Amino acid sequence: MATRKTSVRIGVVAAVAATVAVVATGWIGSASSKAAAQRVAAGATVQTKKVKKYGVILVNSKGMTLYMFVPDHRKSVTCRGSCAVIWPPLKVKKGQKPTAGGAARKKLLGTYGRVVSYNRWPLYTYISDHKPGQTTGQAVNNSGGKWYVLSPSGKVIK
Repeated sequence: MATRKTSVRIGVVAAVAATVAVVATGWIGSASSKAAAQRVAAGATVQTKKVKKYGVILVNSKGMTLYMFVPDHRKSVTCRGSCAVIWPPLKVKKGQKPTAGGAARKKLLGTYGRVVSYNRWPLYTYISDHKPGQTTGQAVNNSGGKWYVLSPSGKVIK
C-alpha cells in the first residue's frame, strides 16, 4: 500500500510540475514577445552621443552605437539571416516612422521596409557592443563588408 501512495504522490507532483511548466512557458513567451515589441518601438529613435576617437555619432534610444554597412550602397538592406544576428538592424513597427533626437536630423531619416535608415544608409547595432557608446564594430570587416559609424550630418566616419 505504501508503494501505491508513493506512486500517486509522484504522479501528482509530476502533473503539477507539468502544469507549472506549461503556464510558465506561456507567460515567458508572452513576456519575451512583449519585450521584443518594446525593443522595436523603443529602437525607433535615432539620436546622438559624443564618443572618444569619433566625436558625435548616431546611437539608438538606449545609447547603443548605430553602424552602416558598405555593401548596402545607400540603396538597400543587404545584411540578412546570420548577418542580421550579428548586426541587428534598427527597426520600427509596421506603419511607424523613426524619430530624431539630439543632433540627429529628422530630414535624413527614412526606412527600407521596417529597417531605419539615415542619409539612405540602413542602420544596425553590433552584438559585441555591450554598453552605450561602445564602438567595437567600427571598421570591422565582417559579413561581406566593412562597418562604420555615422555623423549627425550623415557622413561615414572612417
